[in-house]
Amino acid sequence: MAKKIKRYFLTDENNQKLTELNCHDSTLGPDVLDVTPLYTDTGMLTYDPGFNSTASCKSKITFVDGEKGTLLYRGYEIDDLARNSNFLEVAYLLLEGELPDKKEFSEFEYSIRTHTMLNEQLHTFFNGFRRDAHPMAIMVGVVGALSAFYNDSTDFTDRKKRIITSRRLIAKMPTIAAMAYKYSIGQPFMYPNNALGYSENFLQMMFGTPCDPYKVNPSVAKALDNILILHADHEQNASTSTVRMAGSTGANPFACIASGIASLWGPAHGGANEAVIKMLKKIGDKKNIKGFIEDVKSHKTRLMGFGHRVYKNYDPRAKVIRESAHHVLKSMGRNDPLMELAMELEAIALKDEYFIERKLYPNVDFYSGIIFKAMGIPESMYTVIFSVARTVGWIAQWTEMYGDSDSKIARPRQLYIGKTERKYKKK
Repeated sequence: MAKKIKRYFLTDENNQKLTELNCHDSTLGPDVLDVTPLYTDTGMLTYDPGFNSTASCKSKITFVDGEKGTLLYRGYEIDDLARNSNFLEVAYLLLEGELPDKKEFSEFEYSIRTHTMLNEQLHTFFNGFRRDAHPMAIMVGVVGALSAFYNDSTDFTDRKKRIITSRRLIAKMPTIAAMAYKYSIGQPFMYPNNALGYSENFLQMMFGTPCDPYKVNPSVAKALDNILILHADHEQNASTSTVRMAGSTGANPFACIASGIASLWGPAHGGANEAVIKMLKKIGDKKNIKGFIEDVKSHKTRLMGFGHRVYKNYDPRAKVIRESAHHVLKSMGRNDPLMELAMELEAIALKDEYFIERKLYPNVDFYSGIIFKAMGIPESMYTVIFSVARTVGWIAQWTEMYGDSDSKIARPRQLYIGKTERKYKKK
């Protein structure tokens, strides 16, 4: 039996039909009205600042239900993957659509391991930056520069070359991130150790030195792997939309990922976990929490790490990362005052009617900064690690966009409220 297409009609004040809009069914979430014929039929556009009510693409990758607090990667719940999987397995899932079998995972992992090194000439590229440059500035520059070193894989009309490029980016991002950190503190770069797993390798490149090899703590490596899984993709957020928009022009994938990193850098997006630590340090002591809460209510300051553009319930990623934070601190034998402060702040806020009414719950940024601090990772690197994780999602989204026959060059319209046409008069 043929599927019945739902149609909606837009009429004027005299009930005269202006246009006919088809409705696309979703497998989960709200159905979508196709407004493509609106301008042609009526001469009007839709107005939607921030794209709150606009679906810019079709996707099979990630689903977010903000009301229920649900996040699915290819249909799998995020906490299920975080507890049972690892980052590279999740990366394969996002890229290929299904979890890998043993042979597929072995081949994929080997491919990632063999692409971890950077061209030696890129090492000199870092010397062009000031030592105090923010690592995210370095990430934008170096990732964008990769296209100058891998001309053989910028012809992404070839599927095999798209796969090679995808794996190169996933493999090299931890290397670039660690080098950005090492450069900022004046230490020599550490080469990848391909005998280690993805997260273990990243940690040894961050904290190892030629004279004092870094011994990886399994609990820390597992926590980092969880963080990478939780941040791997999150539907059509600002940075992902930026990658898709850049990709719609035919830009090479290295440039597209660099544009995503630039978008992620913003404090309203990827920089929120850095802001949480600064907020907790500013509060300083549990006795100051009630006064801080009152300042939040009177809009004198902001409560960072609470609330989300999409989630109107407890962020499912926050539940997983909260457990990881406790586990890491326990395994390292640390009693972090900031962790105690965060828990007290969370307990008070969750019982306060002001926050309950506004559905302000802890998000993933609230605890990720505490884990990074326990690991010894500086605040300037928090968003960098976010970009390492999100690269997988960006590539998956870029690849999906490239294979979508409906995809067009992004060209949003506007509501013009400026001057009408006028003649030049010399003053």
